[in-house]
Amino acid sequence: MAIVDRKWSALPVPYAMEVPDRARKERYFDPDFYQLEAEQLWPRVWQMACRLEEIPRAGDFVEYEILDQSIIVLRTDDTSVRAFQNACRHRGVKVVDGRGTCTSGFTCPFHGWCYGLDGTNTHIPQRRTFAEHNLQPADINLTPVRCELWGACAWINLDDDAPPLRQCIEPAATILDAWKVESLRTEWWYACRLPVNWKLAQQAFQEQYHVVEAHPQLVIPGMRYSTHDGAPFDPRRFVDAELQYLRTMSEGMAGMVHANDLRVAEGLRDVELPADAERAMSTWYRTLNDAVVEWHRAAGSDIPDLNDLEARGVNEPMGYCFPHYFVLPMYSSASSYRFRPLGPEETLMEIWSLTRFPEGHEPVKPTPPDVWEVDDARWPPIPAQDFSNLPRQQKGLHAKGFEYMRFSERAEGHLANLERTIDGFLAGLPYDKLLPALREVNVNPLERSIVDIDFS
Repeated sequence: MAIVDRKWSALPVPYAMEVPDRARKERYFDPDFYQLEAEQLWPRVWQMACRLEEIPRAGDFVEYEILDQSIIVLRTDDTSVRAFQNACRHRGVKVVDGRGTCTSGFTCPFHGWCYGLDGTNTHIPQRRTFAEHNLQPADINLTPVRCELWGACAWINLDDDAPPLRQCIEPAATILDAWKVESLRTEWWYACRLPVNWKLAQQAFQEQYHVVEAHPQLVIPGMRYSTHDGAPFDPRRFVDAELQYLRTMSEGMAGMVHANDLRVAEGLRDVELPADAERAMSTWYRTLNDAVVEWHRAAGSDIPDLNDLEARGVNEPMGYCFPHYFVLPMYSSASSYRFRPLGPEETLMEIWSLTRFPEGHEPVKPTPPDVWEVDDARWPPIPAQDFSNLPRQQKGLHAKGFEYMRFSERAEGHLANLERTIDGFLAGLPYDKLLPALREVNVNPLERSIVDIDFS
């Protein structure tokens, strides 16, 4: 399959999004389409390679893998992180596996070529046996990879021509900065092997159209102005419904609402609310926000003023950083997702539970998770419900009579915006044409409408 050259002549995109609200099924399993993504998408995008707490001390490193590429992400000092291609410049052997600590540098396990923490080659056994043209300094150092830090994470990009990280993840970066995402630390970290395409996997978490059918426990009468049973608004019933919802999200989503925040909310059960529905709900949310902030600040944690975020319009339920990283803040804490393709119909999904700790009481380096299967009994109820549907969807896409997905213009608009942005990368378009599309997809995707994405 042809790779576009740096003249940026546009490639034809197979199974392209010719109609914004229809996606051809082949985009989710065709091997050639998957290969085009491997050639034109993943090498050109910023990817969350690791959380900084995975490499807290100088010399700590992790291996980040995407498709057939392996990258070393290395802490060099208190404030700096570097990245290198994980291949010895002698005969291409991987220098490291997994994660670890090296205080003096790396040694290739095959022939003993050595590299300093700056990637410089420091030793070649039997150096005199090599011709001089195989020993040029620029050719024998580890190949650097672009690396930038944001949001308590290290990010890599394999393209030296890509714009800086923040340009490619705005406006999510600004929204999540206001939410002080850099203060979050890992409480736990799970991983799942999903037998589905990577786009299919993440899109299940980028729309709420499925909630009523897939997650009936989240449909709780009394939470909004009009209830399912037609009963008039009752402030006490509203509070009970809100607490039930928070409890369900805490237990059913493995802590999306942190247990500390749930306890704070339950302590407000008897709060006095106006009889008017709009004023009662506004009072409840302001009161709960203030109580959560007060509790965490009293404990010594760094947390923003949640009501201030609300007033500024940046208290979004999800920050999405194209193409594979989510942060879902809720009160003091957040869930975070990362998706990586393992094949045309296989994906590695990771879930972090992130929360705030008093300064000096942060947890130790997080332990990498075992990878669970979709039917593992340890999954909490809500992700388990999604995981049960995804393999059925992937199988259904192969039906002879099924041609394309039909996206709801208002409820699933983000999915259409995402797919069209991917097409821009697959066509090999220059970054000045891609950045406006990225700004359209790096927003809260829930209930997002289809927007105009013009690459002309």
